[in-house]
Amino acid sequence: MTLDQIAEHAEAVGVSVGGAFHPRQEDGVPALDTGPVETLVLLGWAGGRQWPAFAASPEAADGAQHPLDRWSARVIDAMANEFGAVALYPFGGPPYLPFQRWAQRGGAVFPSPLGIYVHPVHGLWHSYRGALGLGERLALPPLAEAVHPCESCAAKPCLNSCPVGAFTMAGYDVERCAAHVHSPQGTNCRHGGCLARRACPVAPDKAYGAGEAGFYMNAFLAAH
Repeated sequence: MTLDQIAEHAEAVGVSVGGAFHPRQEDGVPALDTGPVETLVLLGWAGGRQWPAFAASPEAADGAQHPLDRWSARVIDAMANEFGAVALYPFGGPPYLPFQRWAQRGGAVFPSPLGIYVHPVHGLWHSYRGALGLGERLALPPLAEAVHPCESCAAKPCLNSCPVGAFTMAGYDVERCAAHVHSPQGTNCRHGGCLARRACPVAPDKAYGAGEAGFYMNAFLAAH
C-alpha cells in the first residue's frame, strides 16, 4: 500500500488526501485493536471541487440531520475497510479528536485571524472530513516548505469586512455573527457565505460556489 494509492482511491469517491504523518504519543491518535497507528492520513475537501459528489448523494436529499457528516462517515468508513484502517472523524463528540493539531502535523496550514486554518494554495477554502489510521508505516514525502500567508498580508481585509465586526484579533464573537446572519441585513452572508472569509486575498478562485456556501451557512444558522 502507498499514499498515492490511497490518494487515487480518495479522489474517486469524492474526498482528497489533505496530509499524512507518523503519529507520536502526544498527537492523541487512538490506537488500533492490533496496536498503534503508524500512519495517519487526513481526508477532506479543497476548493469546492468535491462538492458535486456530496450534492448528488442520497444523504444530501433525504432531509435527515447532519447530511454531510453522514456522507463523510459512509465514504470514509468504506475506505477504512478497503485499506484495513480505522476511520476517525472531527465530529461526533464530545470528546472531539484533535484534528487541528493533526492538520498542522500533516501539512502546510497556518492559523488565520478568522480562527480557520489558511492553506498557501487553497486559502480558507478547505476542510477535513475524516482520517484513516493505518497500522502500516507508509513512506511519506517530506513536508513542503511554506510561508504563513497572513504574515505578509498587512491590510488583513478579513478583519474589516464583517458588517458587524464579529472578527477581531481578540477572537470571534459567534453570537454577534449569528444575530446578523439571521437578520434581514444578513442576506449577503446568508446566501453567499461569510463576507470576512471571502475577503481573504489567498486563492479567491477557489472560493465555494453558492450552493456549497449556502449549505454551510444554513448549518451554522441551525446550530445558532
